[in-house]
Amino acid sequence: MIRLLASALFGLYILAPISAVAQSSSPTDMDAESREKLRLEVRAYLLENPEVILEALEILEQRREMASKQADTSLIAAHADQIFNDSHSYVAGNPDGDITLVEFLDYRCHYCKQAHPQIEALLKSDPNIKLIVKEFPILGPNSVAAGRIAIAAAAIDGSKYKALNDALMRFKGNMDERIALRIAKDIGYDPEALRAEADSDATTDKLNANFQLAQAMGLNGTPSFILEDEVIRGFLPTPQMQALIAEKRRAAANSN
Repeated sequence: MIRLLASALFGLYILAPISAVAQSSSPTDMDAESREKLRLEVRAYLLENPEVILEALEILEQRREMASKQADTSLIAAHADQIFNDSHSYVAGNPDGDITLVEFLDYRCHYCKQAHPQIEALLKSDPNIKLIVKEFPILGPNSVAAGRIAIAAAAIDGSKYKALNDALMRFKGNMDERIALRIAKDIGYDPEALRAEADSDATTDKLNANFQLAQAMGLNGTPSFILEDEVIRGFLPTPQMQALIAEKRRAAANSN
């Protein structure tokens, strides 16, 4: 906030109706006496019109947000193949949907567990969403172990992955490899085969690819999402997510 305020105050050299600014191409071109006069006039103007500071801060925040979104859009374009076509991430919803939502999750993440039923409800309410799930276990070794089990499960039998994903997300206790394997066994996976695949170089490569992608995209928390050309850091309530999806569809229709 202090940095934003300082930037806003500097911007008021241009915004404030001060004669000294009009007489010089830049405040740095002034001599010491003129600069001091300008400072006093700016101070007086701000004291008389404090709302200008808030207006300047709002403009700066809007510009910063716009720049951030533009940067995210460029990153998505640069890493589109890894995001949307990595060949190892599980795909849910409608594989041919007109909207693609990518989720980065951790099975020990409380917020991921809160988001899970809302994502499920979103897919049920909208049959044209393609969901790509990327394991992103960032909450310690037990998270990594559970993430490896999930990646291995998708490789061995993707038809059971959704049931495993649901069960891991709904589990209320302290998730670790032993519990993840027990849940997987209950669903129908062979624990020994699953453990072997989880420990394989192929699973390590897939997990590393997810981490490298997240790092490239500037993601450091879960859940994180990519909705078409936009990065969403954290989970949005279903109505906000639906509004964003509707906005993406409108933009796509207008571009055609």
